[in-house]
Amino acid sequence: MPQLASPAVLQLALLLSALPAQYFISRWCGSTAVQRYHASARFLRMWKEWRKSYLSGTAWMEWADEQMSKIKSLVGLEQEVQVGQGPPLETMLYDNDQGFFGASKTVRSPRPPFVFLRVGEVVMERKDHMVGVVVSWDPEMRAPQEWIDRVYSSHEGFAAVRTPHYKVLFSGPGPSSLLVAYLPQTQLERITGLQPEIPTLESYFTHFDGERFVMQPWLRELYPEDEGEDMDV
Repeated sequence: MPQLASPAVLQLALLLSALPAQYFISRWCGSTAVQRYHASARFLRMWKEWRKSYLSGTAWMEWADEQMSKIKSLVGLEQEVQVGQGPPLETMLYDNDQGFFGASKTVRSPRPPFVFLRVGEVVMERKDHMVGVVVSWDPEMRAPQEWIDRVYSSHEGFAAVRTPHYKVLFSGPGPSSLLVAYLPQTQLERITGLQPEIPTLESYFTHFDGERFVMQPWLRELYPEDEGEDMDV
Protein backbone atom coordinates (compact mmCIF):
# COMPACT_ATOMS: atom_id res chain seq x y z
CA MET A 1 0.00 0.00 0.00
CA PRO A 2 1.51 3.37 -1.01
CA GLN A 3 2.54 5.71 1.80
CA LEU A 4 1.23 9.28 1.85
CA ALA A 5 3.67 12.07 2.44
CA SER A 6 2.96 14.53 5.24
CA PRO A 7 1.92 17.39 2.89
CA ALA A 8 -0.50 15.06 1.10
CA VAL A 9 -2.05 13.98 4.39
CA LEU A 10 -2.50 17.61 5.42
CA GLN A 11 -4.13 18.52 2.09
CA LEU A 12 -6.47 15.53 2.33
CA ALA A 13 -7.51 16.54 5.86
CA LEU A 14 -8.25 20.07 4.70
CA LEU A 15 -10.38 18.82 1.82
CA LEU A 16 -12.35 16.54 4.13
CA SER A 17 -12.95 19.46 6.50
CA ALA A 18 -14.54 21.61 3.78
CA LEU A 19 -17.95 19.89 3.88
CA PRO A 20 -18.38 20.08 7.69
CA ALA A 21 -17.28 23.72 7.58
CA GLN A 22 -19.88 24.49 4.93
CA TYR A 23 -22.56 22.72 6.98
CA PHE A 24 -21.54 24.60 10.13
CA ILE A 25 -21.79 27.97 8.36
CA SER A 26 -25.22 27.24 6.87
CA ARG A 27 -26.64 25.62 10.03
CA TRP A 28 -25.37 27.82 12.84
CA CYS A 29 -24.39 31.22 11.37
CA GLY A 30 -27.72 32.70 10.38
CA SER A 31 -30.76 32.06 8.28
CA THR A 32 -30.46 34.98 5.85
CA ALA A 33 -28.13 35.35 2.89
CA VAL A 34 -26.46 38.41 4.44
CA GLN A 35 -25.76 36.57 7.70
CA ARG A 36 -24.36 33.53 5.87
CA TYR A 37 -22.22 35.79 3.68
CA HIS A 38 -20.58 37.51 6.64
CA ALA A 39 -20.19 34.20 8.48
CA SER A 40 -18.44 32.69 5.45
CA ALA A 41 -16.17 35.71 5.08
CA ARG A 42 -15.28 35.52 8.78
CA PHE A 43 -14.52 31.80 8.49
CA LEU A 44 -12.21 32.41 5.51
CA ARG A 45 -10.37 35.17 7.39
CA MET A 46 -9.89 32.86 10.34
CA TRP A 47 -8.54 30.14 8.04
CA LYS A 48 -6.12 32.54 6.36
CA GLU A 49 -4.79 33.67 9.74
CA TRP A 50 -4.51 30.07 10.95
CA ARG A 51 -2.69 29.04 7.81
CA LYS A 52 -0.38 32.04 8.07
CA SER A 53 0.33 31.41 11.74
CA TYR A 54 0.53 27.62 11.97
CA LEU A 55 1.53 26.41 8.50
CA SER A 56 4.40 28.83 8.06
CA GLY A 57 7.93 27.80 8.85
CA THR A 58 8.77 31.40 9.65
CA ALA A 59 5.96 31.56 12.20
CA TRP A 60 7.26 28.43 13.91
CA MET A 61 10.76 29.92 14.07
CA GLU A 62 9.36 33.13 15.57
CA TRP A 63 7.47 31.07 18.14
CA ALA A 64 10.65 29.19 19.03
CA ASP A 65 12.56 32.46 19.40
CA GLU A 66 9.82 33.79 21.66
CA GLN A 67 10.00 30.74 23.89
CA MET A 68 13.80 31.02 24.05
CA SER A 69 13.47 34.68 25.06
CA LYS A 70 11.15 33.67 27.88
CA ILE A 71 13.67 31.11 29.09
CA LYS A 72 16.47 33.70 28.94
CA SER A 73 14.36 36.10 30.94
CA LEU A 74 13.75 33.49 33.63
CA VAL A 75 17.46 32.86 34.07
CA GLY A 76 18.47 36.52 33.87
CA LEU A 77 19.96 36.48 30.35
CA GLU A 78 17.42 38.74 28.64
CA GLN A 79 18.53 42.29 27.86
CA GLU A 80 16.84 45.05 29.81
CA VAL A 81 14.17 47.12 28.08
CA GLN A 82 15.50 50.51 27.03
CA VAL A 83 14.34 53.46 29.10
CA GLY A 84 11.80 55.58 27.21
CA GLN A 85 10.67 52.79 24.93
CA GLY A 86 7.08 53.45 23.82
CA PRO A 87 4.12 51.08 24.06
CA PRO A 88 3.55 48.51 21.31
CA LEU A 89 1.86 49.83 18.18
CA GLU A 90 -0.96 47.33 18.63
CA THR A 91 -1.73 48.87 22.03
CA MET A 92 -1.58 52.39 20.63
CA LEU A 93 -4.33 51.54 18.15
CA TYR A 94 -6.77 51.40 21.06
CA ASP A 95 -5.72 54.66 22.70
CA ASN A 96 -2.64 56.84 23.19
CA ASP A 97 -1.58 60.27 24.41
CA GLN A 98 0.17 61.27 21.18
CA GLY A 99 -3.01 61.68 19.14
CA PHE A 100 -2.10 58.84 16.79
CA PHE A 101 -4.68 56.59 15.09
CA GLY A 102 -7.63 58.94 15.55
CA ALA A 103 -7.05 59.35 19.29
CA SER A 104 -6.61 63.13 19.25
CA LYS A 105 -9.00 64.99 21.57
CA THR A 106 -9.00 68.02 19.26
CA VAL A 107 -12.50 69.00 18.14
CA ARG A 108 -12.94 68.14 14.45
CA SER A 109 -14.59 71.38 13.38
CA PRO A 110 -15.01 72.76 10.85
CA ARG A 111 -15.43 69.47 9.05
CA PRO A 112 -13.30 69.29 5.86
CA PRO A 113 -15.40 68.62 2.74
CA PHE A 114 -12.99 65.88 1.60
CA VAL A 115 -13.72 63.74 4.69
CA PHE A 116 -16.59 61.68 3.29
CA LEU A 117 -17.37 59.25 6.12
CA ARG A 118 -18.74 60.11 9.55
CA VAL A 119 -18.43 58.76 13.07
CA GLY A 120 -21.15 56.16 13.64
CA GLU A 121 -21.47 55.07 10.04
CA VAL A 122 -21.29 51.40 9.12
CA VAL A 123 -18.58 50.72 6.55
CA MET A 124 -17.16 47.82 4.58
CA GLU A 125 -13.45 47.32 4.02
CA ARG A 126 -13.08 46.94 0.25
CA LYS A 127 -10.39 44.25 0.19
CA ASP A 128 -11.64 41.65 2.70
CA HIS A 129 -15.27 42.85 2.88
CA MET A 130 -15.16 43.18 6.66
CA VAL A 131 -18.01 45.23 8.15
CA GLY A 132 -17.21 47.71 10.90
CA VAL A 133 -18.17 51.05 12.46
CA VAL A 134 -16.27 54.35 12.30
CA VAL A 135 -15.42 55.69 15.77
CA SER A 136 -13.01 58.52 14.83
CA TRP A 137 -11.23 60.13 11.90
CA ASP A 138 -8.29 62.35 11.04
CA PRO A 139 -8.23 64.70 8.02
CA GLU A 140 -4.73 63.36 7.37
CA MET A 141 -2.94 60.28 8.63
CA ARG A 142 -1.57 60.61 12.14
CA ALA A 143 0.59 57.59 12.91
CA PRO A 144 4.14 56.79 14.05
CA GLN A 145 6.71 56.52 11.28
CA GLU A 146 7.42 52.94 12.34
CA TRP A 147 3.81 52.00 11.61
CA ILE A 148 3.81 53.83 8.27
CA ASP A 149 6.97 52.01 7.18
CA ARG A 150 5.44 48.68 8.18
CA VAL A 151 2.13 49.19 6.38
CA TYR A 152 3.07 51.18 3.28
CA SER A 153 5.88 51.26 0.76
CA SER A 154 7.75 54.54 0.49
CA HIS A 155 5.67 55.71 -2.49
CA GLU A 156 2.35 54.58 -0.98
CA GLY A 157 3.18 56.12 2.37
CA PHE A 158 3.82 59.54 0.84
CA ALA A 159 0.36 59.55 -0.76
CA ALA A 160 -1.40 57.95 2.20
CA VAL A 161 -0.18 60.58 4.66
CA ARG A 162 -2.37 63.19 2.97
CA THR A 163 -5.45 60.94 2.87
CA PRO A 164 -8.22 61.02 5.50
CA HIS A 165 -7.92 58.04 7.85
CA TYR A 166 -10.55 56.40 10.01
CA LYS A 167 -10.40 54.34 13.16
CA VAL A 168 -12.82 51.45 12.61
CA LEU A 169 -13.99 48.74 14.99
CA PHE A 170 -14.60 45.25 13.59
CA SER A 171 -15.84 42.14 15.35
CA GLY A 172 -13.14 39.51 15.82
CA PRO A 173 -13.36 35.77 15.15
CA GLY A 174 -14.92 35.19 18.59
CA PRO A 175 -18.22 36.63 19.85
CA SER A 176 -16.47 38.87 22.39
CA SER A 177 -13.28 39.71 20.47
CA LEU A 178 -12.56 43.03 18.83
CA LEU A 179 -10.42 44.16 15.89
CA VAL A 180 -9.26 47.77 15.60
CA ALA A 181 -8.00 49.23 12.33
CA TYR A 182 -6.76 52.59 11.08
CA LEU A 183 -7.65 52.74 7.40
CA PRO A 184 -7.48 55.29 4.57
CA GLN A 185 -10.66 56.59 3.01
CA THR A 186 -9.89 54.79 -0.25
CA GLN A 187 -10.26 51.38 1.44
CA LEU A 188 -13.71 52.00 2.91
CA GLU A 189 -17.24 52.33 1.59
CA ARG A 190 -20.43 53.22 3.42
CA ILE A 191 -23.20 50.63 3.74
CA THR A 192 -26.69 51.14 5.14
CA GLY A 193 -29.41 48.97 6.58
CA LEU A 194 -27.02 46.68 8.46
CA GLN A 195 -26.36 46.76 12.21
CA PRO A 196 -23.19 44.78 13.00
CA GLU A 197 -22.73 43.31 16.45
CA ILE A 198 -19.35 44.54 17.67
CA PRO A 199 -18.07 44.55 21.27
CA THR A 200 -17.64 47.91 23.08
CA LEU A 201 -19.86 49.91 20.67
CA GLU A 202 -21.97 50.99 23.65
CA SER A 203 -18.96 52.96 24.90
CA TYR A 204 -19.15 55.15 21.79
CA PHE A 205 -22.83 55.15 20.82
CA THR A 206 -26.25 55.24 22.46
CA HIS A 207 -28.19 53.26 19.83
CA PHE A 208 -28.58 52.41 16.15
CA ASP A 209 -31.20 54.53 14.34
CA GLY A 210 -31.60 52.27 11.34
CA GLU A 211 -28.88 53.92 9.26
CA ARG A 212 -26.03 54.76 11.63
CA PHE A 213 -25.00 54.61 15.26
CA VAL A 214 -25.83 57.70 17.35
CA MET A 215 -22.84 59.13 19.21
CA GLN A 216 -22.51 59.39 22.97
CA PRO A 217 -22.43 63.04 24.20
CA TRP A 218 -18.65 62.98 24.80
CA LEU A 219 -18.03 61.78 21.24
CA ARG A 220 -20.46 64.29 19.77
CA GLU A 221 -18.41 67.07 21.36
CA LEU A 222 -15.36 65.96 19.37
CA TYR A 223 -17.29 65.52 16.10
CA PRO A 224 -20.10 68.11 16.32
CA GLU A 225 -20.81 68.11 12.57
CA ASP A 226 -20.85 64.36 12.01
CA GLU A 227 -24.58 63.93 12.58
CA GLY A 228 -25.46 65.99 9.52
CA GLU A 229 -26.41 64.76 6.07
CA ASP A 230 -24.27 62.09 4.46
CA MET A 231 -21.87 62.84 1.66
CA ASP A 232 -21.37 60.53 -1.29
CA VAL A 233 -18.19 58.45 -1.17
